[in-house]
Amino acid sequence: NWTLKMGFFSGLGAENYDRQYSDHELTKRIAGNFAPQRKRIINISILVTLVALISASTPIIISRSLEALETRPTLEATLLIGGGVFMIGVFNWGINWARRAITARAIGDVVLNLRTQAFGAAADHDLSFYDKFSSGRIVSRITSDTKDFGQLVTIATDVTAQVIQASILLVVLFRTEWRLTLLVLLYLPIIFWITSSFRKMARKVTRNGMRAMAEVNATIKETVSGISVAKNFRQEMSIFETFDSANQESYRVNVRRGFVLSLVFPTLNALGGIATAIMVYVGGWSTVQGGVTVAAWYLFLLSLNHFLFPIMNLSAFWAQIQQGLSAAERIYALIDADPNLLQEDSQEVRQLEGGVRFEDISFHYIPSEPILSHFNLLIPPGENLALVGHTGAGKSSIAKLIARFYEFQAGKLTLDGQNIRSFDLTSYRRQLGIVSQVPFLFSGTVAENIRYACPDASEAEMLKMANKIGDGEWLETLPNGFDSEVGERGARLSMGQRQLVALMRVLIQNPAIFILDEATASIDPFTEWQIQQALNLILENTTSILIAHRLSTIKSADRILVIEDGGIIEEGNHDKLLAQEGHYAELYNTYFRHQSLSYIENAREFSQGD
Repeated sequence: NWTLKMGFFSGLGAENYDRQYSDHELTKRIAGNFAPQRKRIINISILVTLVALISASTPIIISRSLEALETRPTLEATLLIGGGVFMIGVFNWGINWARRAITARAIGDVVLNLRTQAFGAAADHDLSFYDKFSSGRIVSRITSDTKDFGQLVTIATDVTAQVIQASILLVVLFRTEWRLTLLVLLYLPIIFWITSSFRKMARKVTRNGMRAMAEVNATIKETVSGISVAKNFRQEMSIFETFDSANQESYRVNVRRGFVLSLVFPTLNALGGIATAIMVYVGGWSTVQGGVTVAAWYLFLLSLNHFLFPIMNLSAFWAQIQQGLSAAERIYALIDADPNLLQEDSQEVRQLEGGVRFEDISFHYIPSEPILSHFNLLIPPGENLALVGHTGAGKSSIAKLIARFYEFQAGKLTLDGQNIRSFDLTSYRRQLGIVSQVPFLFSGTVAENIRYACPDASEAEMLKMANKIGDGEWLETLPNGFDSEVGERGARLSMGQRQLVALMRVLIQNPAIFILDEATASIDPFTEWQIQQALNLILENTTSILIAHRLSTIKSADRILVIEDGGIIEEGNHDKLLAQEGHYAELYNTYFRHQSLSYIENAREFSQGD
């Protein structure tokens, strides 16, 4: 039951940014992608025409040669005919090879450009896009779907050759025996009707097959990324079961897809066999009646096979074309996904002083869960502002809005008095220095990570900065200094070393605004002292928003804001807030007091007294 089969696929939902494109829209878009390949397309068209002419002429040449052999059955004539047919095959192979070589180059360039566009679109999306959609599925669109798109174009050139060949052979059939040709033409709508009935099914099952494969990719990416956590909790079997479940689902979906697509060729072969049988009977009867000569009947049957083959291929290729169109649809959906950030202009950003103002800002990730409501805040240029509060209070959201990682829903956010939505994002973010709670390092050397935003920075500059942090002793702990490999995500470095490299990456950039979501991981006092030195170097020349977890960072801030439920409930410096004995004092006694030197000394004296 087909309804039951399609019900199986219903669990594979589309992404929210997916959209439906008509075949006309897709064809127009694909043609636009191939516009730069115009010269190659012309050459391919010429070669395709030559291939079609040679293929179409083959039955005619063979038929005429056999007629010639009836009048002059000599060995020389036989060899001549055999040699001629052989040369036709050689020419056909050579032209086909040239056509496919040029096609491969054209497709390679188009896929390269399309993959670049898709990756560029994915990179341009704000972080809310990645909150909603799995990065593994996005990877699948950029890699697997672009590959399927390339196969679509190869098929399209084959289809074009088949169309030209069928058109030429149709003329030959008419000239040979027009009455039998009319019978063939009456049969064609049946072939097209049956194959077109596969069209919607093929597109749907193919799209679901791709989604299932994307789910497998997403599962692999997530489980491999979290392999260390899985091993810590001895969950290797659990992540295998997660992968196996997604893999089995993909297997079932693609088996069903294969079942639908595999119906096409057997059906067409049966239809072709029926058509040939009808022509044999009708043509034989006409020959007996004297309406058609034996030679004409033979030529007609020979040409009919060559004519039906491309016609059936056109229909059979339809399933593969649907696969390519489904791939194109998914790629274009990623490229066309609407950005969540609202930009009113794209002005180049001059050197910022760093004054930040939140005016009646309202923000949420999910409409039913507001994070900030009518939030107001003024950060003067050069101020070092620390944000403290319980998890979920809204501290990180304030920093993310300044960085333009997310879009606020109401209010106004200005930088140096100018609407933040008027800035060119790339130009604006060049003046931001951001260190996340878990510093992310890319595979490569320490130097490559420090130079990430400033590739022209010299080693002398980096060494000068490194020596300002604990006299450069942290660099000496690395096996090869700046040339030390950090490993994937910085796995070869300690958490403290990762933080120092991340801070160096910001220092070399010399930003106007610095955002720090401080790590909560415990590190030794010497490394903390080095990190604080690096922080002080940054804080000297920037407006800083510090989501602070260390007492040393909080105490060095010019102003501390206590955030609760998306609002400011207390503000002031450390001593003032502590004296108020309010929410900050409670946070201090709960989270920060144990980090103070006096607390550590008292604890040591107490333990010695015992």
